[in-house]
Amino acid sequence: MEKQTEEKPALLIVDMLKDSFDEKHNLAITPIARKIIAPINEMIGVFRRENWPIVFPSDAFHEDDFFFKGKMKPHSIAGTPGAEVTEELDREEEDYWLPKPRFSAFFDTGLEDWLRERGVTLCAVAGITTNFCVLTTVLDAICCDFKAVLLEDCTAAISADIHEKTLDLYRRNVMGPLLRVTRSTDIIAELTGSK
Repeated sequence: MEKQTEEKPALLIVDMLKDSFDEKHNLAITPIARKIIAPINEMIGVFRRENWPIVFPSDAFHEDDFFFKGKMKPHSIAGTPGAEVTEELDREEEDYWLPKPRFSAFFDTGLEDWLRERGVTLCAVAGITTNFCVLTTVLDAICCDFKAVLLEDCTAAISADIHEKTLDLYRRNVMGPLLRVTRSTDIIAELTGSK
């Protein structure tokens, strides 16, 4: 009888940055994003206890970035305090802080190789925003041959409606079970065998 291999997960916490929580920016996502801090911190605690990798992919744009030629206002400028991870998350020195130039944590960052070196097989993705940086990271994880879990209670968009519609697109998909939408408590129970 063939032995089943155990999953080796990594937690990717996308764009939970100081600029997104700074009240002076008056961003629509700020009050919504605050609600996912507690469940993300719970996930961090479990991953830390299990000695699983924790990664903080973080926007690191330039003032003249292509993205700012549209409606998006400059934010998370590389090298500024606003591009740092919010202090409301339980980040520690051994966690991997990964500045990224585009939406996906995999685009031009070396993340794929970093995860492979650690034997990672599954990426659990949290953070903001569900329909942009989180989603592109989830899809690129699949494209790089990692299983991917979009954590529905640890992600947020600028409205509950956009968040739910994005999740609904992927709740049942042709890539399942390689790509799944689930609650953090469910994936933790599965990964730790406490189901």
